[in-house]
Amino acid sequence: MMLKFKPVFTPYLFLFPALLMLTLTVFWPALQAFYLSLFSYDLLTPPEWVGLKNFQRLWTDEVFWETLKNTFLYLIVVVPILVFVPLTLAILVNQKLRGMNGFRTAYYVPVVISMVVAGIAWKWLYAENGFFNQLLNAIAIPPIPWLTSPNIALFSVMAVTIWKGLGYYMVIYLAGLQGIPLELYEAASIDGSDGFKKHWDITLPLMKPYMVLVGVISAISSTKVFEEVFIMTQGGPRNSSKTIVYYLYERGFQQLEFGYACTIGLILFLIVLGLSILRLVIERFTENINSSNHLT
Repeated sequence: MMLKFKPVFTPYLFLFPALLMLTLTVFWPALQAFYLSLFSYDLLTPPEWVGLKNFQRLWTDEVFWETLKNTFLYLIVVVPILVFVPLTLAILVNQKLRGMNGFRTAYYVPVVISMVVAGIAWKWLYAENGFFNQLLNAIAIPPIPWLTSPNIALFSVMAVTIWKGLGYYMVIYLAGLQGIPLELYEAASIDGSDGFKKHWDITLPLMKPYMVLVGVISAISSTKVFEEVFIMTQGGPRNSSKTIVYYLYERGFQQLEFGYACTIGLILFLIVLGLSILRLVIERFTENINSSNHLT
C-alpha cells in the first residue's frame, strides 16, 4: 500500500535533506559550542564545569577588547568602500564601449585568486625591500613598515580585503544595473538629467536594495576576517591587527582553551546575528519607503 502525503508536507520533504545537513554541520555544532562555553576544556583533560567564569574572564580580557575594537574598525573602514567603489566600477564597465569585457575580467580576477596566494603575494609587496617600498625609494621617500607598524598593519591588511572584494560586489551591482530599463535614462535625458545627475536621480534610488545587500554581506565578511591576518601579520605587531576570529583561533587551536574559544565564538555569533537582523530591518524600512513613494 502506497503512503499518501498531504500536499502541505511536500515542500518539507524537499527541504529535509538540506535541513538535516544544516543541523549536523551548523545547528548542532553551535549548540555544542554554547555548551562548551560553560566549561574549561583543553582536549587533554575532561571538561570541568565553570559556569559563567569564561564570560567573566572575557569581560576583563584586554586582548579581547583590542580584537573587538580592531574588528569594528574593519567594519567602519572596509564596508563603506566596498559599498560605493564597486558601484562606481559597475557603472563604468556597464558602458557599451570597446574593451569593457576586458576590464570586467580584470576587476574580477582577484575574486578567483585564493586568499592564501593573494596574502603571500601582498606580503611580498609590503616587504621592506618589496615593490611598494622600491617605488617609494625611487621618489626619495623612506620605506614604510607596512606590516610591522602598529599604526599601519591593520590598514595594510584591509587593503587586501578590499582588493579581493571589489570585483565580487561589482558583479552584484552589474546584475542590478542591467535590470534598469534604458527608457528611464532616455526620459531623464529629455528632462535635462544627464551625465552624473542621471545616476543620482535614477541609478542610486533603484540600486538601494543592492547596496543594502552588499553592505550586509561585506559587514558579515569583515567580522570574520582570518586568512589575511593569519598569512600576513599573525595578529601583530602587539595585537594591532588581531581580529576576533584570529583571537578565537589562537585561544582554541594554539592555547587549546576550547571552552574560552567557544565563549569568544558565541560573542562573534551575536555580532553576526545582530548584523543579519539589521539587514532585515533596513530591507523592510526600504520596502516601506518605496511602497509609500509609489502610492504618492
